[in-house]
Amino acid sequence: MGNDLRALFLCGLCWFATPAWALENSLSQHPSPYLAQHGRDPVAWQEWNADTVARARRENKLLFVSVGYYACHWCHVMQRESYRNQKIAASLNRDFIPVKVDRELNTGLDAALQVFSSRLLKTAGWPLNAFVTPDGYPVYVVLYAQPDDFSGTLRNLSARWRSDAAGVRQLARHAAQNQQDKLVQKTVNAETVAHWEAAFGKLARAEQDDFRGGFGQVSKFPMAPQLALMLELQAGSADTARADFLRLTLDQMAARGLRDQVHGGFFRYTTDPGWETPHFEKMLYDNAQLALVYLRAAEVLQESRYRQTGLSTVDFMLRTLAAHGGGFYTSTSAVDVQGREGTYYLWSRQALKLRLSPAEYAAARRVWRLDAPPPFDEGYLPAEWLAPTLEERPRLQSAYASLRRARMRLNLLRDVKVNAGLNGLALSALSAAVRADPAYKAAATRHYRFLRERMMPGGQLVKAVSGGTNMVGAELEDYAFVAQGMLDYARSMGDEEARRLSLALARKAWATFATPAGWKSEKQPLLATMLPEAVMADDAVASPSAVLVRVSLDLGDAELGARSRSALQWQSTAMVRDAFSFPTQINVMRRALDKR
Repeated sequence: MGNDLRALFLCGLCWFATPAWALENSLSQHPSPYLAQHGRDPVAWQEWNADTVARARRENKLLFVSVGYYACHWCHVMQRESYRNQKIAASLNRDFIPVKVDRELNTGLDAALQVFSSRLLKTAGWPLNAFVTPDGYPVYVVLYAQPDDFSGTLRNLSARWRSDAAGVRQLARHAAQNQQDKLVQKTVNAETVAHWEAAFGKLARAEQDDFRGGFGQVSKFPMAPQLALMLELQAGSADTARADFLRLTLDQMAARGLRDQVHGGFFRYTTDPGWETPHFEKMLYDNAQLALVYLRAAEVLQESRYRQTGLSTVDFMLRTLAAHGGGFYTSTSAVDVQGREGTYYLWSRQALKLRLSPAEYAAARRVWRLDAPPPFDEGYLPAEWLAPTLEERPRLQSAYASLRRARMRLNLLRDVKVNAGLNGLALSALSAAVRADPAYKAAATRHYRFLRERMMPGGQLVKAVSGGTNMVGAELEDYAFVAQGMLDYARSMGDEEARRLSLALARKAWATFATPAGWKSEKQPLLATMLPEAVMADDAVASPSAVLVRVSLDLGDAELGARSRSALQWQSTAMVRDAFSFPTQINVMRRALDKR
C-alpha cells in the first residue's frame, strides 16, 4: 500500500489554477478551545460533519482533514508556520475542502486515521493531516511538516487529483480493502485465556526496558493499560521478575521527569528513554488512569508509596483540572501565553535561591542536580534524579510547597472542554481514592452528581460541554467509560442509583454501537474505512469495547452478561498479530473466566 500511495508524489505534474473558494472559516465561535484557536487562521476551516463531506462530493475535491488537540505542541507549531501562511491557506482553500478536527471530540475518526498513518508511514501522531476522497477513503497522510515541504505535498496531490481522480479513488479503495482485519471466533476458556496471557507476556518482555523501566528504547509513555494487566497477572500469580519490573517502572515514573514533583500529576510522555525530558502537557486521561494503576499497585505489590502517589495524582486533578462549573478539564498546555514550552515548570538557579531556604536549596542542589548545566533553556525541572536521604526528604517537600505557591499566580493554559468519557475515567479514579481514603467521598459524590445532572441531560449522554454549550455525538468510548465510572462509584459508595445509571448507559451502548460484525466507535461514521471491529485495541486509554464488556459482566444483568460472553468470542487478526496492544481485552477474558 505505502509504495503505491507515495508514488502520487513522484509524478512531477504541473500545477493548475482552480475556481476561487467560497467558504469562510467557520470555527471562531466553536466551543472547543482547540478549534476556536484556528478560527482566525486564513484557512477556511470547516467542521467534520455530513454537510462538509457532501460539499466535497458536489465539488469533487479531496478533503484535507487536519487532526490535533489543544495541548499538542507540534500542532501549534504547524498552525503558526503553515495554517497562518497566506500562500498555503490559499492553496488549501482553492484545491481542497479543509477540515479541522479536535481529536478529543472525534476519537473514533482520529483512531482510524492513526491506523492509516501507521500503515502508510510506519509512524503516527499529531498533527495528523489526512487527504480523504469525497467518498470517505484516506489516500495520503502527512504529520508535522515544514512549510516548504507541506506546500510541495499540496501541489503534487492536487495536481494528481485533477489529472487522475478516478485512479486516486481506486487506489484508496484498494488500500482500504488491504487494511481490513478479519473477524475470528474462538471460545473463551482456560486454554485460550492462557494463550493470550502468554502472547502478551512474550511481547511485553521483548519491549520492556529492564534497566530504566517502561517499554521501548526511544521515548517513554506511561502505557497504563499494559501496566494494569501486568498488575492483575501479578495478583493472580506472583512472579518475582514481573514484580521487579513493575516496581522499577512505577518508581521511575513517579520520581523522574514524567511526574511533576512541584504541582503534581504526570506529563504525557518523555522524549528520551530515561524519563528525563518531558513534553510538558498534562492530560486528564493519563492522570486518571495512572491514579488507578498506582492505587492498585499499592494493593498488589504491598507498597505504601504507591498509594501516596495515586492519591497525590487525584489531588492534582482536583487542584488543577477541576472545572469551575463541575467536572474536569481535558488538559493543561505545554506552552505558556507566549508560546514557550515548559516555562511554568522550569526554574533558574537564581530563582531557586531566592525562593528556597539554605537547607532546602542544599537538598535541592544535590537531588535536582543543580550543579550540572541546566537541561532546558528556561532552567531546571525539579525531580528526584538522585534518591533523597531521610534528612533531605522533608526539606524537599517544603521546597516543592514553596515553588508551588510561587507559581500559583501564573496563568496555566487549559483546554476547558469537559469530555464525558474522560470524566468517566475521573470518576473511576475518585472511586478508587475513596476505597483508599474515605476523605475523598465528598469529591467523588460531587463529580458523580455532575455527570448525572450535567452530562446526561434528559438521560442522553453528551460528548462534551464547554462554555455552557453541549456538544453532541457521544461515542462508544464515552458510554463505556462513564458506565464504568458509575459502577465503580456505586461499589465504593453503596449507591444503587449509580448502578442503575451504569446499567442504562451500558444498554444504550450495546443498542447503538454493537453490530453482528463487531463494534462501531461512532453512531454514524463518515469515514468509509471506519468499519466495525471485533475488538478495539488499547491506546492511550483502555479499549472502549473491552471496558463496556467488563462493565456488562460486572453489572449482573443476565442479558448483558450473555451478550458480553458472546462478544468475547469476537477476536481479530490484529489481536493475533499484536496481543501487547490488547491488554484490557485479555484482562476482561480473565474476568469472564473467573465469573463462570
